Amino acid sequence: MTLQGKKIAILIAPRGTEEPEFAQPKAAVEQAGGDVTVISLETGDAETFNNDLDPGKTFVVDKAIADVSAADFDGLIIPGGCVGADTLRSSEKLVAFVRDFFAAGKPVAAICHAPWTLIEADQVRGRTLTSFPTLATDIRNAGGTWVDQEVVVDQGLVTSRTPDDLPAFCARLVEAFGEGKHVAQAENA
Repeated sequence: MTLQGKKIAILIAPRGTEEPEFAQPKAAVEQAGGDVTVISLETGDAETFNNDLDPGKTFVVDKAIADVSAADFDGLIIPGGCVGADTLRSSEKLVAFVRDFFAAGKPVAAICHAPWTLIEADQVRGRTLTSFPTLATDIRNAGGTWVDQEVVVDQGLVTSRTPDDLPAFCARLVEAFGEGKHVAQAENA
């Protein structure tokens, strides 16, 4: 599937995003012809980690959350990493940005601990999704159904558990971004 002409936002925390969960989905979208914008709480460099402990690569942030709108993009990727996901969900502007994608019916892909941001945005209620296993209770308490599967797609929301699931996650997010808006997702937002 080609993503030619599609603009995809990818979030990254200033520190603590899981490197493969950021780098591999970004590369998959770019290989499919999509244009990716890296967004964080502020511009500058963002330090990633591997397994939440080992230092990873540093990536350049293209735009600060204060300078973007969901209207500028066709889809959103939210990588995991316990520290990074916790940092991202603490920003009201970022949570509103995520919520706006759902309100517009635009596809969203979240892996590992990223569903914490979806919970904060009140977007798991009535949905089936997966995540890192320790988030299962959080998802259930927020009104979602948690399942232990490699990848789950529910009304334009693509979720996966861990870096081991990245091949399936990347394939499904490219498909979802190629399909475009999901009317049912906007109706449930």
